[in-house]
Amino acid sequence: MKMDRQVSTEILLDIDNAIDALVKQIELLSYVNPINIEEEKERFFSSKYVKPPVFEYPEINFDRFRLHRELFTQPLELIEDEQIKNLYEEIIYAYSGLIQCIETIGTEKKFYYNCLHCFGTPTETDVENAKFILHFEDEDDQDPIFKPKYSAQQAESFFRSFSQRYDFSYAIKHSSQISAIAMVLNNVKTLVLNTNYTFSDNEIAVLTNHEIGVHMVTTMNGMLHPLKIFSHGFPNYEETQEGLAVFAEYMSNNLTIRRLKELAYRVIAVDSLAKGYSFSRTFRLLHNQYDLDRENAYYITVRAHRGGGFTKDYLYLTGLKKVYDYYHEGKDLSLLLTGKVTMEYLDVIEVLIDKGLAVPARHITDAYAENNNTNRTVDFILKSLK
Repeated sequence: MKMDRQVSTEILLDIDNAIDALVKQIELLSYVNPINIEEEKERFFSSKYVKPPVFEYPEINFDRFRLHRELFTQPLELIEDEQIKNLYEEIIYAYSGLIQCIETIGTEKKFYYNCLHCFGTPTETDVENAKFILHFEDEDDQDPIFKPKYSAQQAESFFRSFSQRYDFSYAIKHSSQISAIAMVLNNVKTLVLNTNYTFSDNEIAVLTNHEIGVHMVTTMNGMLHPLKIFSHGFPNYEETQEGLAVFAEYMSNNLTIRRLKELAYRVIAVDSLAKGYSFSRTFRLLHNQYDLDRENAYYITVRAHRGGGFTKDYLYLTGLKKVYDYYHEGKDLSLLLTGKVTMEYLDVIEVLIDKGLAVPARHITDAYAENNNTNRTVDFILKSLK
């Protein structure tokens, strides 16, 4: 006998709230970024790229076993709707996988294999796409828009100014212990800027559209739903999220060949993990074989090798291609902005909205209003990717 609809909804909300309380503690990027990146860079360079960095990581401040146990004791069999039940099953497996990633940070192969389970690894086609991009000439280095000139403190004012177009507020922090030049911490609604970095005009334009226009927009939209899983993330949401974020760079006319090549180098670096390359060998591949300057080669190698082998970085390029094709097929991007969601679950999102368990996106990425891209080479590359 079917249970009362209100009771069924209450059960789902109880399960969602229980998962929310558990996964609030899981922010992988808070744990996987080494706290001694700069010190180890100096040591690595001094050794002529021979002695690999020895990274240290933040302490894990939650009970991993308890989290696993409580995730798997959720009474999912009480969720009547089969689609929604399947979604929550996948959610529990996905978050269990992230916990396993966090608890094995710094253990080399264990962490790498857990990352493979969570994020996968580049296919041969992905690597070919990356190599295709690397054949193109960069923009002129002398162009003033690429000149480093803003400290993290100065960059903060640009982010605050850009954010005035959106009806939300968030915190901005500065850190010398992140491998990215800027990132959003979803759980605490915080933008973190790298104090070791000097930002160019182009990077400010890229990062405001990427970090605020998508990552913060989807964070804020995710918090508006009765179901909190929109805020924490659907299974495998990273590819769609990063694809949307880089697509905002494209739509705002800030996606350059240089930036596409950065994403391509990340694919090459992650692919080197599957080939068993050490940190030093990945670095030399980028620096010597692909002629990437040693600073950028170091940071891209750090991103791939942190934790013991972090494979997520190849998803920026695959996600961009999927979102680019989705947009050019005339499909609506707003459903993808409802939170940390994925293309694979669009039909479930529509069901949840129909049932009153989710709401349409309130904040819409400013760059998506109009395609302002004028770079024909970038368009040619994106159309040509397989």
